[in-house]
Amino acid sequence: MRAMFAVVLLVGLGLAGFAVHMAQNYVEKYQAALANERQTRKPEIETVDLYVVKAKVEYGEKLVPENVVKIKWPKNSVPEGTFQSETALFPDQESRPRYVLRPMEPGEPVMAIKVTAPGADAGLTSRIAKGSRAFAIRVDVASGVSGFLRPGDRVDVYWTGSVEIGDSREDRDFTKLIQAGVDLIAIDQTANAEGVQGTIARTVTVAVKPQQVAALAQAQNTGRLSLSLVGAQDDTVAEAIEVDQRSLLGLTREQKVVEAVQEERVCTIRTRRGAEVVQIAIPCSN
Repeated sequence: MRAMFAVVLLVGLGLAGFAVHMAQNYVEKYQAALANERQTRKPEIETVDLYVVKAKVEYGEKLVPENVVKIKWPKNSVPEGTFQSETALFPDQESRPRYVLRPMEPGEPVMAIKVTAPGADAGLTSRIAKGSRAFAIRVDVASGVSGFLRPGDRVDVYWTGSVEIGDSREDRDFTKLIQAGVDLIAIDQTANAEGVQGTIARTVTVAVKPQQVAALAQAQNTGRLSLSLVGAQDDTVAEAIEVDQRSLLGLTREQKVVEAVQEERVCTIRTRRGAEVVQIAIPCSN
């Protein structure tokens, strides 16, 4: 009886070992095939490494390595101006740090337009492009679009005033578009778009070319400037616009006809005939 039990036990152990061996071979073959398929299959989306911010950063903050992380990003949708290496983003963090120019949300790529150049501060000068100058325009609740302006917006600038026309010295009042699509870089003393909360500004600062600075200065000193906000997705350029009161009301200018009437000159001489004085007509010499 014991011998039979021992034989059955040995046969059972043998069958169990054989089953385990077969299962192990099957799993190994499956894993090898899966690994081989993964190696031969090309990735569906090609990616590159670039840096994004880990947490929200605000205007003026110092950008440090602890604020960013490198992630995989689809290669065909990499934004222009991103950083793909730490040496490019932080060339010399100790002596030439970068500062944030535009608020960024977590996961947003760090771009060159959103941070300063190494060693530059986050002041107004960092927002002025090469060849441009900053110019301040006085505004009020009406000319400043009721406080809806923000740094980074674009505006059209209109001039309203009067000029003398011709020798008649007649004043003509009109409004004319003098600059189109001008970039706003600051509202009052704030260059941070998030820091302007719908307040009525007294001045706005625009970035324009030197020739435009002269035109705006002359316009501001001879009339009144008004701003018109351009839509964020609007890439059209406004054409020359000029409106006066007559064109606004649809009136036509009256032509004054002046008739010159030349009076005939009569020349006379007086002569006395006895007690009577008589006037006699004679030809005029002139």
